[in-house]
Amino acid sequence: MVAGLREASARDVDRARSSDSDACMIQISQRVTGLKPSATIGVDARVKALRASGVEVISFGAGEPDFDTPANIRDAAIEGLNTGKTHYTLVEGEPAARKAIAEKLKRENGIACGPEHIVISAGAKHSLYLALQCLLDPGKGQEVIVPTPAWVSYRPMVELAGGSVVELGTKIEDAFKVTAAQVERAISAKTAAIILNSPSNPTGMVYSKRELTAIADVLAKHEHVVIVTDEIYEKLIFSGEKAFSIGSIRELAERTVTVNGMSKAFAMTGWRLGYACATGNGGGFAKAMTKLQGQMTSNVTSFCYPAIVEALSERSAEAVETMRKQFAKRAELIFGIVSGWKDVKCAKPMGAFYVFPDVSAHFGKVTPGGRKVESAKSFAEALLEEEKVAVVPGEDFGKCAEGCVRLSFACSEKNIEEGCGRIGKFVAGLK
Repeated sequence: MVAGLREASARDVDRARSSDSDACMIQISQRVTGLKPSATIGVDARVKALRASGVEVISFGAGEPDFDTPANIRDAAIEGLNTGKTHYTLVEGEPAARKAIAEKLKRENGIACGPEHIVISAGAKHSLYLALQCLLDPGKGQEVIVPTPAWVSYRPMVELAGGSVVELGTKIEDAFKVTAAQVERAISAKTAAIILNSPSNPTGMVYSKRELTAIADVLAKHEHVVIVTDEIYEKLIFSGEKAFSIGSIRELAERTVTVNGMSKAFAMTGWRLGYACATGNGGGFAKAMTKLQGQMTSNVTSFCYPAIVEALSERSAEAVETMRKQFAKRAELIFGIVSGWKDVKCAKPMGAFYVFPDVSAHFGKVTPGGRKVESAKSFAEALLEEEKVAVVPGEDFGKCAEGCVRLSFACSEKNIEEGCGRIGKFVAGLK
């Protein structure tokens, strides 16, 4: 009987432990459980892990300039640190930095704005997140038009804010550009916003002033639609076009949110410095973004503000132009090589530092290593395994991008030649 009691007691203890274990499990929210990880960050993380284990990989994955931040910009931050800029500042950013951004937008982009319309955030990605959170509400059925292929984070940002994405698919034959007529057809009473990105990640295309003006003419007729324009690559154009900001058009100025930052043009990706300009609601939209940021990150790193001012000064123009010319040279090199791959189509890059070739003609084939290529993802996985070259598969850039892979040419000419040579050999070996 005592033995039976001991067995029963042991079972009770086990059940209690099991119950305690279940009770202690953290329940993760559905919005995060259903959230897809960033494809670009995922590829970069895998490359870093392989390199850490001793595997030599040529990566075309990360959208990150391989240049150092110019010395004068670094020195400005160091001086800020050494002179005591180590305390909290205004959530929206230090006045001098916001003034420099507003003056830049007026001078270079033709946007009528002041420091009160500027919010500095932890990268242009955070600026976009804040803007969408301030625009959308869960349960209202709001839609955001996104021309695709598009950066992988637009859709998750829209959905996290409670909206849904309406994709406007484009074709490689049209240089991946959406037309004004397409935009017109997509707008409905549910449309809350449209996201525009030129130069584009992932395609490298650039809209001309004429093309953007035609889209603006359509949007001017639909006063309930807000324009969110991502101009992070604006200084990296090598097609002969000039950057044009849709926020400079008077009819749209009050309902345009212009997003930019320091990451790409100034080789400052790790600094995490972005900004938004919103003149709408008499500056009320910028205040709403500031209020939200105040409950999230507060101000960006305080001693970085002088670096923003320095980056936007004439003293940095030469360094930016040097980097732009280098990217232009690489664009010609990589496009020439990719265009020679067997049965691969590719639009010529016009800006940013990406090419986005269509490799779908090879789906259904088998690699030299015996792997079946059925999608862009399996193409990229096999390429990494067999040739130690990393590219980003196109699936997360939009439905029309499922046959493509993205290559970033923010790397040396030597890596472009060696890496693209390996890809060409891999493609030629598909049977």
